[in-house]
Amino acid sequence: MRADPSVLHVDLDAFFAAVEQRDKPSLRAKPVVVGGVGVRGVVSTASYEARKYGVRSAMSTAEARSRCPHAAYLSPRFEVYRQSSLAVMAEMRALSPLVEPLSLDEAFVDLSASGLSGLTVEDVEAIANDLKAAIRKVTGGLTASVGAGTSKLIAKIASDLDKPDGVVVVPAGTEAEFLAPMQVTVIPGVGPATAQRLSMAGVRTVADLQQLDADELIRQVGSAHGTSLHRLAVAADDRPVVSDRETKSVSVEDTFETDIIDRALLAAISDRMAQRVAERLRKAQLSGRTVTVKTRMHDFTTHTRSSTLAGPTDDARVITRVARRLLEESEIGGGIRLLGVGVSSLADWIQDDLFTEGEHAEDPVEVIELPSRPRDRLGFHPGQDVEHPDHGRGWVWGSGRGRVTVRFETADTPPGPVRTFSVDDPALTKVQHTGADPDEEP
Repeated sequence: MRADPSVLHVDLDAFFAAVEQRDKPSLRAKPVVVGGVGVRGVVSTASYEARKYGVRSAMSTAEARSRCPHAAYLSPRFEVYRQSSLAVMAEMRALSPLVEPLSLDEAFVDLSASGLSGLTVEDVEAIANDLKAAIRKVTGGLTASVGAGTSKLIAKIASDLDKPDGVVVVPAGTEAEFLAPMQVTVIPGVGPATAQRLSMAGVRTVADLQQLDADELIRQVGSAHGTSLHRLAVAADDRPVVSDRETKSVSVEDTFETDIIDRALLAAISDRMAQRVAERLRKAQLSGRTVTVKTRMHDFTTHTRSSTLAGPTDDARVITRVARRLLEESEIGGGIRLLGVGVSSLADWIQDDLFTEGEHAEDPVEVIELPSRPRDRLGFHPGQDVEHPDHGRGWVWGSGRGRVTVRFETADTPPGPVRTFSVDDPALTKVQHTGADPDEEP
């Protein structure tokens, strides 16, 4: 256990939604929901104004609309989020060389790696507030919540206690006391099933968990899980902050507006996904050995099938062929609502001649042409950045029935006017951000 609270967990507040509010003045201080905007969409992030109505991440967009029909529902702009994330990560790395990103909007920072020691609570609070000010400056006003403690566990839990824009530092030596009054689900690995088993044993808070000896806990939840929970309940967490987390897989998936039972159409979608995965592998200078196909059925059950090659590849022909075979072996039952193709077991080298069992590299893969979806054909979706020679830059407010409505404003202007155009108006163009993937799905 560390002697001072030198581990920070930095979590950008409602990140995707906050970026949208920053860039769209008319949405500031209003409910904003970012995610899939279709019938089968899922909420990625909700602004705090939307959360007041019960909208949460991972909720279906349909339910979110029923709870907060007056919110702005926007498709994600991933490249814009990445740009802000890179700026934030740069500020963290200026503070310490040891930064462990967890996602675009959160990371651990190890202050001890910068030579700091003997840090008091006041020292860490000052460092955290300086970091938050730097983040606000480089991102144009985004806020972050920071937790600090002697371990990753404590820092991550602390960062969630004073949101948004808060700082919570847990003094060294008070970790078990800090955790005791919290619900047992605050401990990593305690999901609904484990919480139910613990509840049957009278364990509802971390304090209850701390009273159980290791043997009793193992009897309740099993050896490996019980041993881990026994340690975490008293904040015995010695996991190091690890920089440059290795990419574990590259994948593409999509949720469909209606369940698909047509195998030919599914094969076409799989081919398209395999091609995109191969493109991303080559762009990242990676290759992989294991191809996986993921299907989510009409009843929400999820299945995966995988095949491991003799060596790593980034060849679109190989990935397409293997993915198609895995899909052919999959049961489609009453229809598939989600399909995904991924490659894992990654490496930075490629092995040729991977075709086996009669699969030869010289045999071309006949890629089935996939009919474009309405959104692809129209090319406009809510929240997308556009530009007009007379009105300047703006964003798509909505589209349909051959028209697209745009609000012309940017982060540096007041709320702007709304104009409607034909979807094929040549003067209205999409703004392509550097490195953006126009086909990327939420």
